[in-house]
Amino acid sequence: MATLERFGPSGHDLVVLDESRGRLSIGKNETNDLVIADDSAVSRVHAVLEHIGPAWCLTDVGSTNGTYVSGKQIFAPRTLADRDEILVGRTRLILNDPAARGDVTTEPLRAAPPRTPGEQRILVELCRPVLSGQAFTPPSSVRAIAEALYVTDSAVKQHLDHLYDKFGIRTELGESRRVRLANEAIQTGAVTLRDLADPP
Repeated sequence: MATLERFGPSGHDLVVLDESRGRLSIGKNETNDLVIADDSAVSRVHAVLEHIGPAWCLTDVGSTNGTYVSGKQIFAPRTLADRDEILVGRTRLILNDPAARGDVTTEPLRAAPPRTPGEQRILVELCRPVLSGQAFTPPSSVRAIAEALYVTDSAVKQHLDHLYDKFGIRTELGESRRVRLANEAIQTGAVTLRDLADPP
């Protein structure tokens, strides 16, 4: 049985999560399943917690102040693990889910090559448009990556050249080369949705 420990302006309590209901809305309005009326930083409808398969998943539904898991704002549905800390407004919710302990991590299709911290930041920014949720979204341009990371275009190009070599992408030119690199980064687990949810 999963529970949420709630720490808010009015104190501490325990909320039992009913897996059979499948979906739990969180917000200030009294029609929500989990009402947080004592926190003025919580939106009318702030987030949705859903039981999908064996796990609880959290989605922000356009709240004013955002939803955070373990200190990081989420921009896409996020699968929760036991003891994850959720922040909505000024209210902390800690998931206690014994069923989510010790889950096996999914193995990537191929192993990613080693990368420097700078190369990893470039890869994450290259793949960030995936968050738009639209099909056939191209990866970020060199200029967009440079602006997001406050570096020069030439620095981005130099890192990309190293990454093309490391991922074995040598024959494609222009846009298709960046598309292939973004696909390889995601398929090898070099960039995950968790990485993409972090601000630059």
